Amino acid sequence: MHNIPAPLAALVEQLSRLPGLGPKSALRVAMSLLQWPVAETRRLGASIHDLRDNLHLCSRCGGLAATDPCPICTDPARAPDTLCLVAEWDSMLTMEEGGFYHGQYLILGGLLAPLEQMNAEALHIDRLLARLREGQVTELVLALGATAEAENTASYVCNQVRAHAPQVHLSRLAQGIPLGAEVKFMDKETLKQSMRFRQVL
Repeated sequence: MHNIPAPLAALVEQLSRLPGLGPKSALRVAMSLLQWPVAETRRLGASIHDLRDNLHLCSRCGGLAATDPCPICTDPARAPDTLCLVAEWDSMLTMEEGGFYHGQYLILGGLLAPLEQMNAEALHIDRLLARLREGQVTELVLALGATAEAENTASYVCNQVRAHAPQVHLSRLAQGIPLGAEVKFMDKETLKQSMRFRQVL
């Protein structure tokens, strides 16, 4: 990016690090921001600046929230005996949007993917086992998707749970989820049916 002012070039360089934004797309975003009212751009900047200070990782489920523990973990109306294991926070959001699941969650932190240096040590297995050892959870629902990585991760989780918390029943979302699909991309009705007809493992 030659011949553009240094402040604009610096912003474009930072924006281009975001997923899905190359240098040209980042320049278009930066140019759009220049057309916003000054107050709006300052508000956006303040929101980005405050993001780390105002967001917390929930110590119970690993989700992002303004409080710790998060509103889902502290909701007395949610069933404490069912724990739904999802790979990432956005999968939890997708499940919540459907409004059909009323238990607790735990975010695993990803899926086993050796080629991407995502191994078992990178997953939050310790947090999961600690939750199960509390004794409230009677069923662990694996909502990891139907990809090869999800299947490998599910197998690993099952082995860990059977070894450390054999009293917990294991189930998975029914295979209405297409092979190769991720939970966060599923429509609500498919997820609802998958949860309703989950399979015992």
